[in-house]
Amino acid sequence: MPSKRIVCLGGGSTYFHWAMTDLVGQSQLAGSEIVLYDLDAEKNDLVAGMARRLAQQAGTRMTVRATTDLAEALDGADFALSSIGGSGAEVTANVYASRFHDADMRIPAKYGIHQVIGDTAGPAGMMMALRSLPAYLRICHEMEKCCPTAILFNHSNPMAALMRGIHKYTSINAVGICHGVQGGIARTGDLLGLPAHELECTWIGTNHFYWFTRIQHRGVDVYDRLREKVRTQPPKGSELAYRLSEIFGYVFVYPSDDHIIEFFPFLAQSPGGQKDLPYGLATSALQHSFDESKPPTTQASAEERQAFFREYRKLVDKVQMPPTPVNQAPRVGSEEVGGMMSAISTGERRICIANIANQGVIPNLPFDAEVEVEAVTDRNGVRGIHMGDCPKALKAILEKRFVWQELVADAAVTGDRKLALQALLLDEMATWPEKVQAMLDELLEASRELLPHFFK
Repeated sequence: MPSKRIVCLGGGSTYFHWAMTDLVGQSQLAGSEIVLYDLDAEKNDLVAGMARRLAQQAGTRMTVRATTDLAEALDGADFALSSIGGSGAEVTANVYASRFHDADMRIPAKYGIHQVIGDTAGPAGMMMALRSLPAYLRICHEMEKCCPTAILFNHSNPMAALMRGIHKYTSINAVGICHGVQGGIARTGDLLGLPAHELECTWIGTNHFYWFTRIQHRGVDVYDRLREKVRTQPPKGSELAYRLSEIFGYVFVYPSDDHIIEFFPFLAQSPGGQKDLPYGLATSALQHSFDESKPPTTQASAEERQAFFREYRKLVDKVQMPPTPVNQAPRVGSEEVGGMMSAISTGERRICIANIANQGVIPNLPFDAEVEVEAVTDRNGVRGIHMGDCPKALKAILEKRFVWQELVADAAVTGDRKLALQALLLDEMATWPEKVQAMLDELLEASRELLPHFFK
């Protein structure tokens, strides 16, 4: 059994509260070292303590340590797993609650763009990438020096824009991981009354936006049956997605309206503001920590920081290893990054879901487009499995989105305001050019401390 060095980047993130149970439970990685790196030592140390406790429960003899020194963390690493939300060392439970993301949502609302999540597309998605990608490139360039053959697994959003920047501007072998497809297949199984792990699916798209092109159960086509379910029984929270699925003829894999909405122009068509958003989207926005009616979020005071850590310790202390061994747990609905690391380490050919450069997997889409596809592991990482051609309507939407991702990545690297402006005007949430220019100036100013290269 190979022992590896696994680095958790943004180690104090709440993402590692549950991802750690997957990592330390991998018997094939017994004896490995886990290194947590974070800008905030206090959060990092809390999660490291949790990880040591979980490793002891799992009995996999893994060791855990924490550091705020990036080069030390990465030195000789085999794998890196990142969760970096683009809010610096902000003390928040998640990136959506940060003052930076609050500004990303609040400023566009002044210009008639009322976003819901704001982590994939739109002005908020762009701003999250502008702040995050420079940090990712610093990490990747350090990896090129300290561990050039290591594989980076990225969990952060906006996934596709970040992955495009990493693939374009570094030599690091990087794979994006998300649970959208897995969750979508699980929901489809529930809708059809069939075990999700028995469904044979093909889909096409980019992160948070993909359509099924084939669905079979034990060799029998069940797509028409799913279409009828979608038409007659759309679950709450998926009404818009399934209405669009009926119109276009292909069912959304991840039918969450709050993500689907970011790929269509409807959010710039709500003159009544957040409270008048249809399909329950106002409730979703509130659940993602943004309320237009409340005052702007400000930097945490010393007292608020203390209160945050009291609650954070409680969250960390509640995390336990699952009763079912990780290696025996059902695969549907999970990102399974620990299982992917295990498979790569041992050379096991294992089917997984990954965000990677297209490279011909979907033949009629751009070669370097960032797509989320079925893939197979080997000792070199993951390779995409052929998914077939993209349907015409989806192709039109995706190709525009790929250009947006490229513009955002280039703007994040260069600090070029014109590229950022082009991305905003290309986006489905665009408004009049004069308004977009003013909005961009305000957005950049709100994140000035994290975007100095835009102010040279």
